[in-house]
Amino acid sequence: MQNLRMILTDKFIWLLTAALLLAVTVPVHGAGVRIGQTITSGGIFLIFLLHGIRLERSEVIDGIKNVRLQGAIFGFVFGAMLLMGLLMSKLTDNFLPLDLALGFLFLGVLPSTVQSATSYCAIANGNVAGSVVASALSNLSGVIVAPVLFAVLASAAGMTITSDALVRIATILLLPFVLGQLVQPWARSWVMAHKALTGWTDKIVIAIVVYISFSGATVAGTWLQIEGQQLTILGLGIALMLLFGFYGAWSLGGWLDLNRDDRKTLLFSGAQKSIAIGAPFAAILFPPERAGMILLPLLIYHMAQLIISAPVALHLSKD
Repeated sequence: MQNLRMILTDKFIWLLTAALLLAVTVPVHGAGVRIGQTITSGGIFLIFLLHGIRLERSEVIDGIKNVRLQGAIFGFVFGAMLLMGLLMSKLTDNFLPLDLALGFLFLGVLPSTVQSATSYCAIANGNVAGSVVASALSNLSGVIVAPVLFAVLASAAGMTITSDALVRIATILLLPFVLGQLVQPWARSWVMAHKALTGWTDKIVIAIVVYISFSGATVAGTWLQIEGQQLTILGLGIALMLLFGFYGAWSLGGWLDLNRDDRKTLLFSGAQKSIAIGAPFAAILFPPERAGMILLPLLIYHMAQLIISAPVALHLSKD
């Protein structure tokens, strides 16, 4: 019952579900798309400004000292999960629409989550400080690494990332984080005192990005391209990635002989993928009619990882 209660009370799952259903039934179109994209860009800038303000530099310095843990997480997130995403993209390429198959690769190159990985690590009594730093370093690295890796690996499918897109990534993602770090001494106390407000800012912006992206796919008739059999293949592909992510991260921790707390941190920081990074990337890199299809595997994976993490964290908290 506690597992079910944690899942049903996760407001972010319901918010993302509502955004998806709204995009399918009442999609934004015409001039509303441009307005929505402007709001999205501003919201993404705000999200990363808040990330920069919240993350204390002392935490980063302390966390970096745990080289084995941080190296394992980085290698699993951008190595093992990347290869799994590439494999699933290749395996489903002949059975799914092109952008949907590319979605597996897009999912694979993304960094770890920040908030949920840390939250479930705390529930499991893991190394919370290590989780915070790992997620932050993963996301900072991912701002540069993820689009470059995706561009290189997706080039064979005709996907290219222009220099203009890279400039937008630096302007909308990296710049506000740096600004947040600079104003942190004056702004962090206020932000930390209003965690609920700033936390919901993140969630609402991501929901808007999902709504705009999936609206574009609805208006373009993209969803009509997906057949029932293809949905089954999509579900099986995501299930395999989830199995590899959670079992692989836990097994890697055992193989490296990490202590129990660090192993829990590797599990949640390694297996989870960030829609907070993925949704902004998709909004920047792809037109709305493509973004929705490419985001679909990530959206399903993200919801599933939250559902899986709840009982896993509660189980691990008992040892």
